[in-house]
Amino acid sequence: MAVNYSAKEEADGHPSGGVGVPGGGAVGGGGGGGGAVKTRKPDNTAFKQQRLPAWQPILTAGTVLPAFFIIGLIFIPIGIGIYVTSNNIREYEIDYTGTEPSSPCNKCLNVSWDSLSPCTCTINFTLEHSFESNVFMYYGLSNFYQNHRRYVKSRDDSQLNGDNSSLLNPSKECEPYRTNEDKPIAPCGAIANSMFNDTLQLFRIENETRVRINLIKKGIAWWTDKNVKFRNPTGDGNNLTALFQGTTKPVNWPKPVYMLDSEPDNNGFINEDFIVWMRTAALPTFRKLYRLIERKDNLEPTLQAGNYSLVIDYNYPVHSFDGRKRMILSTISWMGGKNPFLGIAYITVGSICFFLGVVLLIIHHKYGNRNTSADIPN
Repeated sequence: MAVNYSAKEEADGHPSGGVGVPGGGAVGGGGGGGGAVKTRKPDNTAFKQQRLPAWQPILTAGTVLPAFFIIGLIFIPIGIGIYVTSNNIREYEIDYTGTEPSSPCNKCLNVSWDSLSPCTCTINFTLEHSFESNVFMYYGLSNFYQNHRRYVKSRDDSQLNGDNSSLLNPSKECEPYRTNEDKPIAPCGAIANSMFNDTLQLFRIENETRVRINLIKKGIAWWTDKNVKFRNPTGDGNNLTALFQGTTKPVNWPKPVYMLDSEPDNNGFINEDFIVWMRTAALPTFRKLYRLIERKDNLEPTLQAGNYSLVIDYNYPVHSFDGRKRMILSTISWMGGKNPFLGIAYITVGSICFFLGVVLLIIHHKYGNRNTSADIPN
């Protein structure tokens, strides 16, 4: 018996292997028990059959040219505004590496990690312009690769978060700075071991008298780092010596972690200088926040124009890897610190778009009305 199938029956999902016959089972379907044969064909829906409505833009001169001009007219003013804002930020930088023989810090160039006493040097400088708002003091390092894979992984986040078991049994990722003299190192790892430890002091010179400027050491770390990621071990918070009993200091540190500061809320793993250092930089030349100088009087600038003195306890050796050290004084704006790149990028992209718009407009005006269809001979 021949059986024919219509297209509609096929679309409705009837199995192609047979058809139901009353009282006779299935014809050509293998003689099963009369149940529906499974099919691998997708459901007849708009989504699965790819019949959903679609929009395909057609690029014409009427749509492309206005887009180029609009982008140019928007980006160029934004770029100019960002660039002017960046240039209004005051910034002053001092390189105190000491590689030059005339530098006051040249005598400290070959300082080592295990020096018994710090090498102190003083650099006098002059600010030509006043710093009106709050001033941020940074230290900067060059040719220091904090982005090396083994360096970035060389830490124990559980230990830094105050886990007591990790304190006495650090992660193997910290090797070779995991233990020292059969004692676990706290904090362990290469990042902590290489912590920046120069001490910077700033003085204003008034009538040949040095007036010390107050440098605020709190509020320099991210709130989440200070209150979430870094915690001291659980126990008596007023006795950090007992909490860190059984551990030893990192190899390059002059003192243990519980002696980083005299204030309990800025000591141990929650010391903000330590927290700032542990947030690794992405590039070999970077700066990290060191201190804050707050504006006290709205009628007077934070740092007046004049003569200043920077006193440095030179502890951090960089000469062995051709590194450099800097001190940076900077104000900030709504867009952060001084960085002209973003403004230049906006101006560049806007100018390119505007120029392309003009070029394409000329081409369209000159050639757009031509009949480009070729006559095909019979």
